[in-house]
Amino acid sequence: MGSSGSALRVCADHRGGINWLSLSPDGQRLLTGSEDGTARLWSTADGQCCALLQGHESYVTFCQLEDEAAFTCSADCTIRRWDVRTGQCLQVYRGHTSIVNRILVANDQLFSSSYDRTARAWTVDKEQVSKEFRGHRNCVLTLAYSAPKDLPSDSCLEAAMGGGLLVTGSTDDTAKVWQVASGCCHQTLRGHTGAVLCLVLDVSSHTAFTGSTDATVRAWDILSGEQLRVFREHQGSVICLELTDRLLYTGSADRTVKCWLADTGERVRTFPAHRHSVSALKYHAGTLFTGSGDACARAFDAQSGVLQRVFRGHTFVINCLQVGVFLPSSVLPQGSKGLPMGGDSRGLLMADSCPACPQVHGQVLYTASHDGALRLWDVRGLQSVPPSPRRPAAKRSLSRLFSNKVACAAPVPLQPA
Repeated sequence: MGSSGSALRVCADHRGGINWLSLSPDGQRLLTGSEDGTARLWSTADGQCCALLQGHESYVTFCQLEDEAAFTCSADCTIRRWDVRTGQCLQVYRGHTSIVNRILVANDQLFSSSYDRTARAWTVDKEQVSKEFRGHRNCVLTLAYSAPKDLPSDSCLEAAMGGGLLVTGSTDDTAKVWQVASGCCHQTLRGHTGAVLCLVLDVSSHTAFTGSTDATVRAWDILSGEQLRVFREHQGSVICLELTDRLLYTGSADRTVKCWLADTGERVRTFPAHRHSVSALKYHAGTLFTGSGDACARAFDAQSGVLQRVFRGHTFVINCLQVGVFLPSSVLPQGSKGLPMGGDSRGLLMADSCPACPQVHGQVLYTASHDGALRLWDVRGLQSVPPSPRRPAAKRSLSRLFSNKVACAAPVPLQPA
């Protein structure tokens, strides 16, 4: 069944659910975006909140953290760029006419998707739209980008693909591939019979993988638009995807994660044990971490499928998770119960189960939940387990419908763990 994980810290400053969590490329900071309309920057050196980012007029739907700047988008139809050292808002990007769902910073460009049925490209250092991508018939949920260097060097395509390709997924049941330089639609990927909720891009093979409410994952050639294969064994909406080492992990409302050979579509194994929809996935160093609507995170040995650890403590669905390194800059006295922030008793709380946790140096799992808490978990000691014989996957009934607002199944009252 797996052992229980130890909580290192509970960061409970937010006054609403956390919709997204982003780790900086250098691993020194975390960024959380919340239903309370704010984002917060956290230091991974001591787990403390180092900046409160205020300015949005509605809830924050998504965020991305770079080394020098933080980016947030909101239901107030705007995107904001923040200085990570001062917390000052540097730019406000206005133009969308409905909720901004996702943002992506890549190749010195900022991309966004919205309920207004468009995606947009922005010049990062200016508050101006450089391209608008129109063509979807319903809201645009998800984004992925392939840079020019990752595309084939073909003189016939050089002009069209000089700015790279943007891939978008929509609730109109399609994904689209856009030429960033021109703003033109390069391909429309048709085949799903439900909303496209998630996508990942394998830039080396120019392949997009899309997950949908139709319970399938599909692989597409983004250059030709050809559908390459269909992954059909899930019994509920496919909510999240993770691609690593030619293996595709898919999390579903049917309460399972499945692992597939990305190049053939063959299912390798199924990871059960979840008691609600699987809302988040992260592969790290041979371990598959999952977040679920049952308010638990789990660690599985990715090769064998064995459940190694269950992380209990959240009270609502886990919307996002990351794995990083916790390197405290100072050590509290052993047995210390907490480090309040700015006199706020809802600030940084030390978990009673780990009184010496400030001394931990090593890998940490970060989980962000709709309960408003950011939790840090000790993930040391996870060992590889020999694979067990493969068994046919059990069929399950369709779970609750997907909620686009927080990118997970709608929360339900928890049953005793």
